[in-house]
Amino acid sequence: MENKEKRYYRIGEVSRLTGVDQHVLRYWEGEFREIRPRRVAKQRLYRAEDIKIIERIKDLLYKDGFTIAGAKKRLMEDRNPVVSVQAELFPDTCCKAEPEAILEDIRRGLVSIKKMLEGAER
Repeated sequence: MENKEKRYYRIGEVSRLTGVDQHVLRYWEGEFREIRPRRVAKQRLYRAEDIKIIERIKDLLYKDGFTIAGAKKRLMEDRNPVVSVQAELFPDTCCKAEPEAILEDIRRGLVSIKKMLEGAER
């Protein structure tokens, strides 16, 4: 970043810093819920965190060859360790279930293990 003290960057500055055209940034805002610039007087104001996410998306799409859907999935895995573990353990079913459903399956499994252990103690 140019100025570490700066809190907000306009879309032109973000475009210059990341090498992503302004129209692409506006499109990505609609595709990736992680990008949410503040809007003040019809101006998009991005934070440093937004710029990091934009750079991550750019790498996923342009460098790693992900599709937009694949990049969304990868960002979700980065954000949610449960989904990431599921991707490693069950690659064929990766990310088909919502994180809440995955957590519920894990909870049910733990409850059943607890019942088995309680029965073994008797």
